[in-house]
Amino acid sequence: MEAVQKDHWYFVVLIFLPFLKVAVPQKDAVTVRLEEGMVLECLCPWGGNLSMVSWTKIPDKDPIAVFHPEYGVAFSHHYRERIEFLKTTPMDGSISMRNVTHQDIGLYHCSVQTFPQGPWTRNIQVEDLDEPPEEDNGTEPPTPEPITPDTEVVAEEDNNLTISCNHEHNGTVYQVILEKMPHGHPWGIIGVCKKVEGGLLAEDYSDRGRVSCTDSLDVSLHLTGVVQQDGGFYRCTFSTDAGVQTTTVLLTVPPPGGFSLSTYMMYIYIGAGAAGLVLLVAIIVLVVIHRKKTKREEYRVKLHPSQRQPNFYENISVHPRKKPRPIRNCPVYANLQSVRSHKARCQPHRK
Repeated sequence: MEAVQKDHWYFVVLIFLPFLKVAVPQKDAVTVRLEEGMVLECLCPWGGNLSMVSWTKIPDKDPIAVFHPEYGVAFSHHYRERIEFLKTTPMDGSISMRNVTHQDIGLYHCSVQTFPQGPWTRNIQVEDLDEPPEEDNGTEPPTPEPITPDTEVVAEEDNNLTISCNHEHNGTVYQVILEKMPHGHPWGIIGVCKKVEGGLLAEDYSDRGRVSCTDSLDVSLHLTGVVQQDGGFYRCTFSTDAGVQTTTVLLTVPPPGGFSLSTYMMYIYIGAGAAGLVLLVAIIVLVVIHRKKTKREEYRVKLHPSQRQPNFYENISVHPRKKPRPIRNCPVYANLQSVRSHKARCQPHRK
């Protein structure tokens, strides 16, 4: 009879358990700075027996860490070996997180299951407080200023490209954030490089390329098979001990069939070749004209007697002249029937 009454009591407790919860005033989410080793406090304000603690991240609502007094702890793959339950008191569900990244920014929900008073929950907002939060004063947002890129890059579709932020750092760099702003969209983080506990931590959030970091915290984005969606502004924000410095790169991807970089270079080569050919032909024509003019002048000098050089040997006789021979008057002979012998020789005609 006593066992039946005990089971009946348990049954009544289970039915009325939701109504036995202590009314806790609802508070806004507590804001915590994103930093290495940050602590997300979840300390139940009342006593009792702790049944389970679960942590979820909104809006996914997937458990990232679970603690059970009997079965131990369980973590999701992304948070494994990064989260630790503090358990400073029997009703403490607080956790600490190391190797934090910008993906850890967001709203966390802690749920503490207790007996007999029921669950207790708390929301914690993790933010990057290095930049001042935007103030909402009810006025319209200011018109964004036009962005002047430090470097402009043109890439054709299906080509490979590496975008690097070339910047002379004035100071010691401890963090670099790579962001992308597609045309008509806000900035979005696609990569982070920073130094944590003397080591280099690289965070790659890009779904179109691969973010690389060097020991000097120089960041670059490697794109394979460039597409139209890769076009836009890319910005690198360097956090140094001398302040924040930025470098902006504009990537332009011409549409298919449009004026591409190869077409532009082809036009340049064709124009340079045509200009060189025209210049060569003009030089040849000028040389030919000049030679013809020179020959014509030389020919005119030879023809004009006033411009000829005097010939001192022109009127000097080399050999003495002979006396002219007398002209003989010889009769004209005809072919007659009788042939006579003429022995007389023709004598010269005398006057």
